[in-house]
Amino acid sequence: MGALAIMVLAFAGYIIMYRLYGRFIGRRIFQLSGVCKTPACEQEDGIDYVPTRKEIIFGHHFTSIAGTGPIVGPAIAVIWGWVPALLWVFVGSIVMGAVQDFGALVISMRNKGKSISEYTSKYVNNRTKFLFFLIVFLELWLIIAVFGLVIAIVFSLYPQAILAVWMEIPIAMYLGYLIYKKGKSPILWSIFAIIAMYFFVIIGPWAKFTMPDIGAIPATGVWTIILLTYAFIASTLPVTTLLQPRDFINSHQLIVAMSLLVVGVLVASFSGSLEIVAPAVQASPAQAPPLWPFLFITIACGAISGFHSLVSSGTSAKQVRNENDALFVGYGSMLMEGALATLVIIAVAAGIGMGYTPKGGETLTGVAAWTTHYASWASASGLGAMVTAFVDGAANIMGALGIPKIISLAIMGVFVASFAATTLDTATRIQRYIVAELAGSLKLNALTGRYPATFFAVGSALILAFAAGPGGVGALKLWPLFGAVNQTLAALALIIITLYLQRLGGFKWLISGIPAVFMAVMTIWAIILNQINFLGAQNMLLTVINICILIVAVWIVIEGVIKFFASIGKTPVEPLVPPEPAEPAIQTVT
Repeated sequence: MGALAIMVLAFAGYIIMYRLYGRFIGRRIFQLSGVCKTPACEQEDGIDYVPTRKEIIFGHHFTSIAGTGPIVGPAIAVIWGWVPALLWVFVGSIVMGAVQDFGALVISMRNKGKSISEYTSKYVNNRTKFLFFLIVFLELWLIIAVFGLVIAIVFSLYPQAILAVWMEIPIAMYLGYLIYKKGKSPILWSIFAIIAMYFFVIIGPWAKFTMPDIGAIPATGVWTIILLTYAFIASTLPVTTLLQPRDFINSHQLIVAMSLLVVGVLVASFSGSLEIVAPAVQASPAQAPPLWPFLFITIACGAISGFHSLVSSGTSAKQVRNENDALFVGYGSMLMEGALATLVIIAVAAGIGMGYTPKGGETLTGVAAWTTHYASWASASGLGAMVTAFVDGAANIMGALGIPKIISLAIMGVFVASFAATTLDTATRIQRYIVAELAGSLKLNALTGRYPATFFAVGSALILAFAAGPGGVGALKLWPLFGAVNQTLAALALIIITLYLQRLGGFKWLISGIPAVFMAVMTIWAIILNQINFLGAQNMLLTVINICILIVAVWIVIEGVIKFFASIGKTPVEPLVPPEPAEPAIQTVT
């Protein structure tokens, strides 16, 4: 199958399943109601709870859940072949990822905008709530500590992206001012904003910046400090000041980048220059872990990711102004991410074959280009290697449109870095909510405020980042745990959604229950295999933390199963939404 056929069939499938499966889940399973007031309306405070147009909140939600996830996961998972990667992205995003994202969003909206960790006590018990908090805090702690380093690495690989990424901040703040203070059109002025941003993208290659070492702190450490300071400021500002307008710009940036790739695939395919050079299936690549279960852990964003449930129940649930908008925001964003992951697979399975230059080597094409980059798990699994595979492959595809590679590299470098910055900001804001909620439960009132909770979130991440020295790479020591932790969270989120749907009666719970079982089996299996590897490598730090994660995951699964069977035969709880108003009778005038 060619790249063009893959793209067309996958995109058509996403559209069809949104209209059929997505709408069925919204109307029949979760019974969305436009009558029900959302937390954004009932608890509006102008800072976190802000009723927002669905197009704008879609931009925030998508860019927050995407980050670098749908890029780095598929970019390494293709080592097992493009067919397994593509099947998992397509099926997983439709029946698992979108169900989780949408379900967590709706349940949070029906529980005053509380995070999934907080409302776990309602559907299971308080003990499970605190265990859930531990998993969530660990995940966000790792994300915040690592993503500063991630962006620093992207900046070092693509210094032409630095100018546009930082200029997006004042552009976004001015856009927010025009929309919320002056009442200007969001669509019109956001188009002007994206044009302004792309001006800096185009001049970026001629305005490169290299961060110098400062004292004993290398460039990566300096960037990490700057980016975590930015995260503190950005995550405490009202969402209308920076978060919403910046993410609205990023949603336009997504449309531009994906459109260029789609048209590039069309042109390159018809010209005969774009061919799949990756193997369809490669079950045992050199040094790689087994395909089962690690394919389902490696590709998270793009198929299903536990982090998404935190965004849904963290920031997005506090901004959706109408419950009916939740389908477009929650389910639609996940399918859009699946479409992005599909393009990533095409870029690294076909685009890289149009031209790849390894360090110090000659430019390779075709199968030789792919096999050189994916010679082994070690050669392809580093962050730089994964980002490079996508950016170079995407730039090659854009080259079919006549775009100079120097510009296409800048476009994709900005795309990756700006989305990673959005994830950093959102993760910090969500961690603030988590810290405040947990502090409130423990009566630690000093940590419930916006600034103390954010300081704790950023400060703890800063300690982790610099635990191994001034380079800011400390979190990488724990990063091998992230994939299993993230997918464990996805399984646990699906369990909570299943228990919620069980309260509505009937067999609605099957929609999330079957995916919950699958993800629980895959992630616990992966954690056990990781434990064996950590013990073999005599890595006591990862061994101890991993066994704690395993115990917590199994404990929550058992608690969920007990609660599920204890509820069988009981009278279903009424849906948490008011009935739709009856239509007035039609009177005939004679």
